[in-house]
Amino acid sequence: MKNYIIKICMVVVATLLSFSCNDEFLDRQPLDEISNESYWKTENHLAVYNNSLYDMARNDDNVPIFMGHDDGFDSQKYGIWYLDGYSDNTGPRHSRSNNFQRMRAGNETVPPTAGGQWFGYKGWNFLRGINVGMDNYDKAEVTEEVRNKYIGEARLMRGWFYADKASKFGNVQWVDTELNIDDEDILYGARDDRDFVMGKVLEDINFAVANIPDDWGDGNAPGRINRWGALLVKARICLFEGTWQKYHGGSGADMWLTEAANAAKELMDSGPYSLYQGAPGGEYNELHRLTDVTGNPEVIYWRRYEPGIFTNHVQSYHRSYVGGATKDMVEDYLCTDGQPITLSGLYQGDAVFENIFENRDPRLRQTILHPEDQPIYNYGNHAFDVRPYPRIQGMSGGQSSTTGYHIIKVFEHDAAYRSYNASWTPAITLRFAEALLIYAEATAELNGGSISQADLDISINLLRDRVGMEHLVADPPMDPKYASLGISAVLVEIRRERRVELFMEGFRYDDLRRWKLGKKLENKDYGMRWDQANRDRVDPDGEATIGVGMVDGVEYLEVYKGTDYENPTFDEAKNYLWPIPTDALSQNPNLGQNPGW
Repeated sequence: MKNYIIKICMVVVATLLSFSCNDEFLDRQPLDEISNESYWKTENHLAVYNNSLYDMARNDDNVPIFMGHDDGFDSQKYGIWYLDGYSDNTGPRHSRSNNFQRMRAGNETVPPTAGGQWFGYKGWNFLRGINVGMDNYDKAEVTEEVRNKYIGEARLMRGWFYADKASKFGNVQWVDTELNIDDEDILYGARDDRDFVMGKVLEDINFAVANIPDDWGDGNAPGRINRWGALLVKARICLFEGTWQKYHGGSGADMWLTEAANAAKELMDSGPYSLYQGAPGGEYNELHRLTDVTGNPEVIYWRRYEPGIFTNHVQSYHRSYVGGATKDMVEDYLCTDGQPITLSGLYQGDAVFENIFENRDPRLRQTILHPEDQPIYNYGNHAFDVRPYPRIQGMSGGQSSTTGYHIIKVFEHDAAYRSYNASWTPAITLRFAEALLIYAEATAELNGGSISQADLDISINLLRDRVGMEHLVADPPMDPKYASLGISAVLVEIRRERRVELFMEGFRYDDLRRWKLGKKLENKDYGMRWDQANRDRVDPDGEATIGVGMVDGVEYLEVYKGTDYENPTFDEAKNYLWPIPTDALSQNPNLGQNPGW
């Protein structure tokens, strides 16, 4: 039945989009077909039309806002779990991950077509669909309150879509009405200024927040995005733009950061959401391993997959293609005394693999596989004593990693080994924890890098309480690793908390860009310590094919040694923005190319 409904929705939108750009057809009055004149009458018409927009947004490559998992073969690249491959969080080496590796290393070139640019300069059919709706919603014979619910949905999607485009391409053409072939001033016009576009984005998002209902009555099953989801989207967008303006030299940072903090605080104070508490040993990662999050107190918006209707193969692809967490990521987890490994006397070092987990933030062991936990997850789909972990790429049997740091945060055995495209692993797009992180960061940024203990206790420390971690205090010691950043010690810790809590949820690359820390991507990606003792213990047969590099006189796995991505670069005059594809410039030279490309 759901498949049937989706097909009906797509027929409706395709028909209306076709009619909307065919003036000759509009002069006719069909009696037995959907027409633009006969369609826009009831609330159901508006709901069904917007359903088609949600359906278009399931194409994460084309419309990277409601990020989830793509289906079928594309489960191996288009999805929320893979985006950290652009950053220093993970080390993918599979050939199907070349796009992530190339961008991560600064080797990206101008793509010949928009279609070949993952998550890039495309999705304009989605924008057109929104604008056709915007030009017709007023025709419905419904109350203003009812009409504005659906206009709010559409404007939220449009604002979110444009925020993504501005974050990647800077200036972009703002279009808020249906275009036809005679609109040459727009079709062949220049891009609009980023500040103008983002002002329009804020107008759209504010309208959505004011008009989308708190609850659509769907029980978070999931269904339509509600007002609380719109608030989190607003907070996310405003935090990005506020910090981008602050660190890249803009003039509106405080306004955007205030909007971010206020939106997050309203969600925290008035929304019906709270942190999900998993069972002991899974307080954090149990949420990410659930196969159904209907009614979950932390999940604000998610994508459902169901056998025979809409499925994915993401667990199987992810365990093979994501590579593993990096040394830099693993070392960012605090010790149980709340101190970084550079300062804490509790840190046991990395000479013995298992010692990495000793006296550390419990989220580390719930994110990265401890060898003794293999039976808990049935990781590798074999008995505990058959093949020990970690296992490095090239070693036979079991499940290998490029770094030795196998990711189990989202691992769910049954889905990981199910037959092709038969998994229903859900995708969490918006969760309450992000609001807590946004509130803390925006508040600290607005106050010169300081934040009160009370504000920490209603945000960061709720996340720490979930796993029994020491509280963050308002004046922590500075981690020497980050002393050169020029920001306060507490802001360092807020950023660290964000990296740890949201690992592999698609934020790290954008965070580095908005903080103007692209130069961190020039650091090589390393894995576990790979001195003679560890080689003898982990890989006695010498099968591993990952290269080795030196860090402070000690050997570690070097993920990209011997590849085209061995020596990453980041051009600050170029790489914070993405290139406009050649075919887009050929169609409209007035778009202009971004600097350095």
